[in-house]
Amino acid sequence: MLTALSIRDVVLIEALDLDFGRGLGVLTGETGAGKSILLDALGLALGGRGDSGLVRHGAGQAIVTASFEPPAPDSRLAAILDEAGIAVEPGEPLIVRRQVKADGGSRGFVNSQPASAALLREIAPYLVEIHGQHDDRGLLNPRGHRMMLDSFGRIDTGAVAAAWAQFREAEAALTAAREEIETAARDREWLEHAVAELTKLAPEPGEEEALADRRRTMQRSEKIAGELGAIEDHLQGSDGALAGLRQAARVLERIGGDHPALAEALAAIDRAVIEASLAEERLIEAQRELAYDPRALEEDEARLFELRGMARKHRVQPDDLAELTEQLRGRLERLDAGEEGIGRLEAAVATARAAYDKHAAKVTAARTAAAERLDQAVKGELAPLKLDAARFRTIVAPLEASGWSAAGKDRVEFEISTNPGAPFAPLMKIASGGELSRFILALKVALAEEGGATTMIFDEIDRGVGGAVASAIGDRLHRLAGRTQLLVVTHSPQVAARGAAHLLIAKSHDGTVTRTGVRTLSDEERREEIARMLSGATITDEARAQADRLLES
Repeated sequence: MLTALSIRDVVLIEALDLDFGRGLGVLTGETGAGKSILLDALGLALGGRGDSGLVRHGAGQAIVTASFEPPAPDSRLAAILDEAGIAVEPGEPLIVRRQVKADGGSRGFVNSQPASAALLREIAPYLVEIHGQHDDRGLLNPRGHRMMLDSFGRIDTGAVAAAWAQFREAEAALTAAREEIETAARDREWLEHAVAELTKLAPEPGEEEALADRRRTMQRSEKIAGELGAIEDHLQGSDGALAGLRQAARVLERIGGDHPALAEALAAIDRAVIEASLAEERLIEAQRELAYDPRALEEDEARLFELRGMARKHRVQPDDLAELTEQLRGRLERLDAGEEGIGRLEAAVATARAAYDKHAAKVTAARTAAAERLDQAVKGELAPLKLDAARFRTIVAPLEASGWSAAGKDRVEFEISTNPGAPFAPLMKIASGGELSRFILALKVALAEEGGATTMIFDEIDRGVGGAVASAIGDRLHRLAGRTQLLVVTHSPQVAARGAAHLLIAKSHDGTVTRTGVRTLSDEERREEIARMLSGATITDEARAQADRLLES
């Protein structure tokens, strides 16, 4: 429920603070007094277009703040705010604020937390419903008729929504499987060749690196082997260094006793022979370990070439060839077993479709029954509103399969016929503003108990009617206000007299500036305002007496 509205510097309103209560509140004033400004300001707070033209001349910005009762913790409104990261403390009011600067920039807030205009528009239907003669939302929008009928009939669509989700999931799985099989079938010949080729190659993870390391070792061994051969020639053989040392040692052994230095030389040569012999042994050992098979090198190089060529062919790394082999083999196996898998998925789709059909049929039956009750309820409201010749019906028609959804298979639309013999037509096609307003009221009274926003605003819904019809409208509004908060902008004294609170919108001039103000009328002021509405500029005693009768009734 709207509890307060604060307006600063909006068009002709300099500063205005209003409090609202439950029941029916009426807003009256002379033509041009600015009643529409009040609704424009509220619309701005709820995400309406932030036009700089709303800013009062000479002001830097316009600010509108609307306060509402706390939303129920389990309500959809609370869920939307929670999803948006807007904190709402239990028991605390919901405060929506919008600022529009003179240069056109705007900012929105919910409970002092920044909120986009899109978020304000999203939560607006849960806070306020505004109905006017040219309203193209709410009751006039066929897209909302199904939800209204479901609410009226208390129709639970949870089961059909769950069945729809399962049906769509099963269809998606079947579609994906068919696409995979179709793609694989087109590639069967390639798959079979690739799997055979890779299987024959039998690549292993890490094989390329191992082959490359072994090849590098063997290639280096080939180079080292030549060098070692030259060293061997220097050490071994009849002309080698080791043979010369040994021959020198034999000579020194014969003459070494002739001089101490010769004995020392012999010892040194013996040591050299020992070290040279050790070097020879190590060279032989190195030659043995570095020995390689040229055929093995050739085979490793050929294998490495094959691995790298296959990797380039499939545009993967050589180490990924083993995994690719398994992937392609799996695709081929799935293709071979595809028909059996498709059969299972088709059976799952059929089962899910049958469940969806079953729950959708129940919802359709419930909607058809609810439509009949709604038609009767609206029919009972039309005669008092002097729409005796009019007819109302709720269409519940099947949708094409492309239009099926979690809400079922039905198209729901409200239609009317205003004259005997005239064809039924959508609400939006009706020509008469007065008739449209009364149809909206009749529908709203019939649907009122089934929820919606807790605050409704009717903007001049009584335009173009008077007398008994205006009185009937006032009676319906009064009844409707017993279930919700209702604000009505009206020119009808019969409607104004029904209000629990009466707000007067008026312009004032101080010689240079024109301002629009709003004030709550006392009982006596209210009597005078209703008398003015009855008689015009000159208020007569007869008009005051008639005003008294309207207020007493």
